[in-house]
Amino acid sequence: MLWIYYAMLKTNVLLLITINSFGIVIETVYIVFFLFYAPKKARMESLKLIILLIFVGFGLIVVLTQFLASGATRGVIVGWICLVFSLCVFVAPLGVLRQVIKTKSVEYMPILLSVALTLSAVMWFFYGLLLGDFNIAIPNTLGFTFGIIQMILYFIYKNNKPITNEKTGVMITEIGDQKIPELKDQKAIDVAKLNAFLQAEILPVVAKQAQKFDHNAAIPEPQADLRRMPNHTIDVGA
Repeated sequence: MLWIYYAMLKTNVLLLITINSFGIVIETVYIVFFLFYAPKKARMESLKLIILLIFVGFGLIVVLTQFLASGATRGVIVGWICLVFSLCVFVAPLGVLRQVIKTKSVEYMPILLSVALTLSAVMWFFYGLLLGDFNIAIPNTLGFTFGIIQMILYFIYKNNKPITNEKTGVMITEIGDQKIPELKDQKAIDVAKLNAFLQAEILPVVAKQAQKFDHNAAIPEPQADLRRMPNHTIDVGA
């Protein structure tokens, strides 16, 4: 929506209007599906965020730039705002890169998406460069960079296949001969923490005490019964 507003303030940027109009339709479909299937709590939080960012945030930008700026200054201000938000969009995949490096698995980073991101960033970079519009060109340099990094990581970790433990349902990433669990469920995380605590703290102490008992404990000998009946001698007359 910001890019459409920016395009309306500029000239010869019809492509910005068409592509971002299509993007609004696709994103609206995504949001509708999410709100339909999301839990009630997540749905309410998402609706609050949508109202805050789209209606309040975008509305304030339009109102303030219309009344407090004029002419070319208005386009410059909106362009800088678009540039900042575009940089935030391209920085968002850093979480995916961190997940890939941590798990050494590209399960959540499909190669086609990375290629599309890179090609799109390259095309928009040259489009902005030819128009002399650096608000379009600069953010896409970051998109191109992250796209290249994603493809490099994909080819590094593409042979590491994640498997699922049938008993626990925990995702396990195979790296050579080693198997590293990828904990997603909080219950699985709690079980893993408890298991690690038992192995590190409790089991060594129990084993040490058991070993000490085996070496030092003596088997008690049976003691005679102290409560014996007294000996009574009965004299029998001849």
